[in-house]
Amino acid sequence: MDVSVIYDSFLGFIIIIKRFFLNGNTVKLYIENSGMMNKATNEQALTDYAMIATEHMLSVCTDKLVPRKTVVYETLVDPTVIKVTGERLKRRLFTRFGFLRSNSVPIELVSMKKYYEPYIVISGRYFLNYYRLCDYTITPDNDVEEVILLNQKFYPEKRQNSTASIKLEGEERLVIEKKGFFMLAKDGQEANLETLPSAPSEKNPEETIKKHGIVEIDSEADVDFVRKRLVRRPENLSRIVNEIFEINERVVIYAPRFKLTYVNADTYQEKSIEFDGVTSKRIRDKNNRSRVVGAVKSTLNAIIKK
Repeated sequence: MDVSVIYDSFLGFIIIIKRFFLNGNTVKLYIENSGMMNKATNEQALTDYAMIATEHMLSVCTDKLVPRKTVVYETLVDPTVIKVTGERLKRRLFTRFGFLRSNSVPIELVSMKKYYEPYIVISGRYFLNYYRLCDYTITPDNDVEEVILLNQKFYPEKRQNSTASIKLEGEERLVIEKKGFFMLAKDGQEANLETLPSAPSEKNPEETIKKHGIVEIDSEADVDFVRKRLVRRPENLSRIVNEIFEINERVVIYAPRFKLTYVNADTYQEKSIEFDGVTSKRIRDKNNRSRVVGAVKSTLNAIIKK
């Protein structure tokens, strides 16, 4: 008597064939190993993708950050020139819409302050190679009782007055890459490029910072600003293959400014005006300008209606 063992990978169980001879004839006896069949079926349990997603959402992104450089612009304008420019413009500060100025009211300079405005110049990149959860629906013919895919059996869900369907849960692999070059103000908002001219830098910026008491931007604030703009994981993320946040250019520029404060002798009202310490040009707030333009338009519209 001899014994042959056959593993049927398609059906997922083992058949043991025993051959023996009886009266010169060969007799075959088939025995299914039900224990092995149960083991094979258990090993084909579906993956719990939701649990995998939860674990990978807690994983940490790899940071690659270059050291930050500090640049302090030289002051190229003499303070006296700033005062002269301020004298020519001071009466415009105390008018409603830039006209109807009164030359008889004395307007005096009460203070002149020099400070440094910080600008963040930074370049970053975010790369994410990941898997996301997905569902695929197969619609076999209504008379199909069983579908075999990738050595697994699937049974269509059949409902009244609807087509049969099979729902397959799985994952899809995707790649996200974001790059950005930013010029930001100290609050992380987009900076006005017109207010940052080109200028030579101080040879010893650390000494200038200490001498003028410049309040420096936090060492990680610039990185946090860019991280909030670039780094964003998808909600349906399942598994992370590779995740990198990279900063390849990182500079903080401190530009000199002069702030002149005037007072109206009649009303004791104070107004300020600011100038660039490199070009001596007046620094205008875009928000203030838009508010003034809006006020002028509304006033003119009211006059026209009357």
